[in-house]
Parts: sequence; C-alpha cells; structure tokens
Amino acid sequence: MKNPTIISLPKFENPRGNLTFIEEDTHLPFKIKRVYWIYDVPGGQSRGGHAFKEQQELIVALSGSFDIVVDNGIQKQVFSLNRSYFGLYIPNGLWREMNNFSTNALALVISSTEFSKDDYIREYSNYIEYIQR
Repeated sequence: MKNPTIISLPKFENPRGNLTFIEEDTHLPFKIKRVYWIYDVPGGQSRGGHAFKEQQELIVALSGSFDIVVDNGIQKQVFSLNRSYFGLYIPNGLWREMNNFSTNALALVISSTEFSKDDYIREYSNYIEYIQR
C-alpha cells in the first residue's frame, strides 16, 4: 500500500499576486477524471470519513486551512493543509477524514476516477474488513 505524501507544487511569486498550477503528467501520479471542491463547512463539522477502493486524490487548501487524518487501519497520520502550493496525495485504500476547517476554507480535490458510489467504503468496520482480505 502506498503512503500519503505532501506534494510541493510550483509557486511563482510576483508583486501582483502569486501563481501555482498542477499538471497531470508532472505533478500527479494519476490521470485526472474529476475535480470538485468543498466549501462553506460549518465550524466543528468533518468531511470525508470514508475510503476508496480505486480512487486516488490530491487535496489542496486553496484558501484557509483544514486537517486531513489518514488511517491505514494500524496508524493514523494528520496532515495540516494551509498553503495553496502544497497538496496531499492520498492513494486508494486509505481511510480519510477532513476536519478543523477554518472560516472560508476552500478544499480542491483532484480525483483519479469519476464518481462511483460503489467505490466508497463508508463504514470504518467495513474498511477494516476490506484491508484484512
């Protein structure tokens, strides 16, 4: 099983504003099939709380900050995202939760698959069974 990894994205600084970009074949270990964003998360709420059988993701905090807890069934790692030039790569087969959203946080998620409800593992007990196969 692969490990989650912080990916440093290009950052071009300019007095008129900075620029960062993501290129599929340069920065990502997968082809882009879907892009979505998470925003307006009320204080104290969490997002995620699931694993994917196939989907891989890169998550970027475009604005504000939040934490991502990644769990492989044995060990949990917490990644704090608060810069738009860092992304967290999450391989398939890992449980993940997003929490501690700051006011006006904006999370960009780049996905390796199109949406499929069958790809989700939504119950932690089912996740543990899945990884023990």
